[in-house]
Order: sequence, then C-alpha cells, then structure tokens
Amino acid sequence: MSSQAPAIPAGPALFRLDERVAVITGAGGAFGRATALGFVRAGAQVVLTDLDATALDETRRVVEAEGECLTLVGDASDDAFVRATFLAADRAWGRLDVLVNNAGINPHQAASEDYPLDVWDRVLRVNLTGYLLHAKEAARLMTRDRRGGSIVNVSSISGASALGRGNLAFGVSKAGVDQLTRELAVEWAPRGIRVNSILPCQFLNAGLRGLVTDPARKRTVDRMIGGIPVGRMGEPEEVVGPILFLASPASSMVTGVNLPVDGGNLAFNAGGSLPEMDATW
Repeated sequence: MSSQAPAIPAGPALFRLDERVAVITGAGGAFGRATALGFVRAGAQVVLTDLDATALDETRRVVEAEGECLTLVGDASDDAFVRATFLAADRAWGRLDVLVNNAGINPHQAASEDYPLDVWDRVLRVNLTGYLLHAKEAARLMTRDRRGGSIVNVSSISGASALGRGNLAFGVSKAGVDQLTRELAVEWAPRGIRVNSILPCQFLNAGLRGLVTDPARKRTVDRMIGGIPVGRMGEPEEVVGPILFLASPASSMVTGVNLPVDGGNLAFNAGGSLPEMDATW
C-alpha cells in the first residue's frame, strides 16, 4: 500500500481530524491533556491512557465536555495493556488513524557512575520500549484497514543534546525515540504510515512549575531559560499545534522528522550569546 495525497483542498481543513480515531498515551499529564483537548476540538475521537487514574479522570472530564473519549488506566510499558488499548479502540470505533506516544518518566537523576540500573531499565522500558509496543499495535490496525495513519512520538531536546544534571537515562531514552522514529518512518512509508517526533524544550508541567517557584533552584531555572532564545519555558498548550500538524493531512508529505518545539534551543550554540534588545523593542 502506498500513501495517497489528501483529497482535501489546501486551507484550515487540512488540520481537521474529523472521523479519525487517535490513541494518546500519558493523557493525565500536561502534554497529554492539552493534546487530547486539541484533538477533540479538531473532530477526533480519542482513546486516552495513563497509569495515574485520578489524573486521567480529570482529563476525561475536560475532554468529554467537548467531544468523545474512552479512557483506560494502565502501564504504557506493559505489553498486555498496550494490546488491550488498541483492542478497545477497535471495538469502540472500528479504526485507528493516529497514535501519540506521549507517556514518559524521569524519576531519578544521578551522576552516571551512580545511576541505578533498575531505574535505567524502567526509564528505557517506559520511554522507549513502550513507544515501540504502541507503534507496533498501531501499525497493525493501520495496515489492516489500508488507510495508513500517523504516529507522533513525544521526544525531547535531551535526545539531541545532553542536558547534564543527571538526566542520563532520560536523555538516552529520547535519543532512542528519535532513531526509532526514523527507522519506522522508512520501513512503514510504503504502507502509508507516517512516523515523526517532536523535541520539546522545558515546558511548564507540574514539576517544573514547582521548580520555578523554588528560590533555591533559581540558578538552575535561569540556566534553563538562558538556553531558550525566546526567553521563557513553553506552556503545554503550545505543543498541541505541532502535534496536530504531524497527525493531520496537513503534513501528508512529512515523515521521519524530529521536529524541535523548543523556542530555538537546538539552534543556539552553548557558547553563543543572545543580542541585547533595544529598550524600544
């Protein structure tokens, strides 16, 4: 099967997801919740998963106010749960068009020589192997129905350059996500399945909001923001546009791309400096 050009006239309709079904993992978190809401507003039905039942239920309430969703509580790195997720999507709507691999963890930071191997294994299992498990099940449905589809992996700037600060397993897992994206994009392109990733910088989730308000961590926060040319961290809603673009017919010729959503971070050399702005700017 080869992918077909979308039969949708150029314009805002290219970004619509009407009659499309999407699975979004990590939907209880800031990115997942914002993405789920953006997708239903674009016309999609969504299957939402998370390990945190309370957070997922909050997302469900927000999303159901505007569209249709199905929620499942479970571990995104568990093969049986992953299979159950796609079976539920198929039973509910009989198709699958989009997967957003978003679930991820960064539970422990330590010097590389001290990094616990059990934590390393867990981070790679959730952040990388879990993405592959979901992608495989998504591809089976997309291939079965001969519609193709779009897989969007949420990666990180830490996969493209080292953050330091003890983020060893997280950074390595995200580098793996970027290569997984390229490998699957090439292999599955003839089936009409596009695979891309986004690389966010620091976005204001619950953890970072706590960091920003902690005076003892001001130096770390200043260092983070100093590496983002736009001069601030992102808000979760700002990740929705790039994900929606990659999920929608608007990106029908885009696959194998690791797209920075980083306020210019990866374009900015670590030894560089930002221009002084005139006071009238």
